[in-house]
Amino acid sequence: MFELFEKTTFGCSKLITRSYSTSFTLGIQTLDRKFHDPIYGIYGFVRYADEIVDTFHDFDKKTLLERYGAETYKAIEEGISLNPVLHSFQKVVKQYKIEHELIEAFLESMEMDLENRVYDRNGYDKYIFGSAEVVGLMCLRVFCEGDEKLFDQLKTYAQSLGAAFQKVNFLRDIQSDFLERGRVYFPNVDFNDFSFDSKKQIESDIQKDFDNAYIGILGLPGGARKGVYLAYCYYLKLFDRIKRISATRIQQERIRVPDAVKLALLAKTWVQRGLNTI
Repeated sequence: MFELFEKTTFGCSKLITRSYSTSFTLGIQTLDRKFHDPIYGIYGFVRYADEIVDTFHDFDKKTLLERYGAETYKAIEEGISLNPVLHSFQKVVKQYKIEHELIEAFLESMEMDLENRVYDRNGYDKYIFGSAEVVGLMCLRVFCEGDEKLFDQLKTYAQSLGAAFQKVNFLRDIQSDFLERGRVYFPNVDFNDFSFDSKKQIESDIQKDFDNAYIGILGLPGGARKGVYLAYCYYLKLFDRIKRISATRIQQERIRVPDAVKLALLAKTWVQRGLNTI
């Protein structure tokens, strides 16, 4: 019956993904079925860590995050956890040989979010790597299924994709990050006087990440390419919407892509799958 236990733990990570992110759920569903549970396992782990630092305001976040990290490594060492999120994640870590350095970098970035801070360039680069690029590398480990040569060829592109997603999130969430949490991720930017030129400069940097990431998507194994491309298309659509609005407006509302548009992107991706155009 241990198989049933493991099935339910991945089911919990799947539920977390579906509850928190429509876009990533759609992307995962477009992957080859063999990749579903591993990616759910990764998402569940990173989502709950993020929730600790962003929403657990009535609790000791630092202690909870430290405990979460310690229990993560204990689960990996022992090969089991009664925390379903950590059990499914440790199984993915072991099966796909995800480096502990990636997990450590991720948890360090989450720890950085425990304080209200304004980031300089070094802090910004460190945070982007730990919070986003390593997640792209974890997923790439899954997609490459032990093919070290392919992983090495695609790793910089996976980092670019993770960075693009995170930077778009930063622009989308300026209002909550700055006004509610006191965070300014983009270096050398004053959100008390956020200008058109500052916004354009940030967008230019993000576009470079998107352009580089697309090259890597084309090199992914067939079973992963469509799902990653769908997530790429969703974030590119969100980015296009952000680019079309003013620097003032982006500080006043959270831009989103309607569910109908997400479904249209899904349909387009399925059609492209049938035509084998990507």
